[in-house]
Amino acid sequence: MKKFNLAVVGATGLVGRKMIEVLEEESLPINSLKLLASSRSAGLSIDFNGQPLIVEQLKENSFEGIDIALFSAGGEISIKFVPLAAKSGCVAIDNSSAFRMTKDVPLVVPEVNPDDLRAHKNIIANPNCSTIQLMLPTKILMDNYGIDRLICSTYQSITGAGQKGLDKLKNEINGNFIEGEEPIAYNTLFHSLTENGFTDEENKMVNETKKILGDKELKLAYTCVRIPTIGGHAESVNIDLSKEYDIEEIKKLFKDSEGITYIDENEAGIYPTPHSVNNKNNVFISRLRRDNSSKNGLYMWVVADNLRKGAATNAVQIAKKMIEMELV
Repeated sequence: MKKFNLAVVGATGLVGRKMIEVLEEESLPINSLKLLASSRSAGLSIDFNGQPLIVEQLKENSFEGIDIALFSAGGEISIKFVPLAAKSGCVAIDNSSAFRMTKDVPLVVPEVNPDDLRAHKNIIANPNCSTIQLMLPTKILMDNYGIDRLICSTYQSITGAGQKGLDKLKNEINGNFIEGEEPIAYNTLFHSLTENGFTDEENKMVNETKKILGDKELKLAYTCVRIPTIGGHAESVNIDLSKEYDIEEIKKLFKDSEGITYIDENEAGIYPTPHSVNNKNNVFISRLRRDNSSKNGLYMWVVADNLRKGAATNAVQIAKKMIEMELV
């Protein structure tokens, strides 16, 4: 079996470290793994498969001999280095928003639109964390019933803001608040507002959903909220389907689908939470119920670990899928 040379850019960050964990678990055919980060982190040691690897400083020639590079170092780094990686013949899988809406760059959730990978030009975008987990059940419903309208409110972990956000929460819980700065502890926050009145996160979810599902006319309504939790993102979803449905049939579709764990709270007496899905790769769905205010309305509760399926796991799964499809 052919083996590949991989690199992780941003290896010392929250998502970068998680990428390394997932690479160990997924058992990809790896010949070598290079860990890359800023000069501040160069020289640190991180274990991979029981062996210490030294983090190297990211440079313009870092991708010589690399087959696949997983990027999670922020948009500015991606804008500069992803094209350099692609030019060197390396497939760059980027976790930032820098290339998501670029016309010739596939935006991929492997369980949803793997065939889009065939058109890659050495750059593939990893979708936004909240978008990823929503796409798995939405694609199933779209294919089987059609969708007239989708409304989603998110409850997003502060870990989505990276180490900086996590440190902010921990410091505030310990009583260290910054005067004049809106806290996340015991509070809720919106993402950055844009000129159209929506937050950047809400705009991302609308645009990415349409691109991934290949339907520019989808009627979507998103409200995205950051909350002081660790472990994963939760989403309250309300969908108007295009035709009549049977809830038991939808439950079966979810249970039989790759990447989804369906939990029937009526049977198990439990439901997924950010805490319970922490460090798990699947998307968890529960609270499936009919919306009687609409002809074919449906409610569901969707939860996933935003550092895993919402970022690191999805990126590694893209790499794995590309190897399986012989696209690298």
